[in-house]
Amino acid sequence: MNIELIPAIDIINGQCVRLTKGDYNQKKVYNDNPVEVAMNFEKLGFKRLHVVDLDGAKSKHIVNDGVLKEITKATNLIVDFGGGIKAKDDLEKAFEAGASMVTIGSVAVTNRQLFLEWIEIYGAERLILGADVRNGKISINGWKEDSSEELLPFLKQYVDKGVKNVLCTEISKDGTLQGPAINLYKDIMKAYPHLHLIASGGVSSNEDITDLNNAGIPAVVFGKAFYEGKIDIKSLTI
Repeated sequence: MNIELIPAIDIINGQCVRLTKGDYNQKKVYNDNPVEVAMNFEKLGFKRLHVVDLDGAKSKHIVNDGVLKEITKATNLIVDFGGGIKAKDDLEKAFEAGASMVTIGSVAVTNRQLFLEWIEIYGAERLILGADVRNGKISINGWKEDSSEELLPFLKQYVDKGVKNVLCTEISKDGTLQGPAINLYKDIMKAYPHLHLIASGGVSSNEDITDLNNAGIPAVVFGKAFYEGKIDIKSLTI
């Protein structure tokens, strides 16, 4: 299997949680200790971890950099971190807390020049463009607002400027265990075959991961399916 497997830890109030379709009122707590969860992922053989600061996404500034620091100190996982990165101070805090990469979503919509400056300063390999999609449009600020940006033109303006990594979440699928938006990801890869595209949202089984792999999608993030025992890690080649 060629697809990169990336487990996710979403954090609210220092707890490992999952939301459904980004709805903070549909929250399920899976563990009170995200560091313990991260260490377990490492023991299972994973090399990479996706950490989302949901408090930060809601507050519009980084909140859980302390938890991030604990995770990066306790493990050797390559951690990408997102949520609430709205200013250079937030970005610096994330890197100082040990993030190898940082996901930028809202700023890329609301302040294109700033995002381009960050690419210049930190390098395209350290930044992941977050493209969270609802009804074909990019959503921002913890998925609370829909922008007027269409997905493929939005990606094009940054791919043309050197962006290599894109995390695309189909919001209507996220946390639903109804299967990923494979056709959406195929469309992105057809338009931009050299992107390191990370598919996110809806993964419910090993079969979903196999289907994404067979479709040529480079990477996948999953959370709820793992926490609810719907993915058999031993039968996946990590």
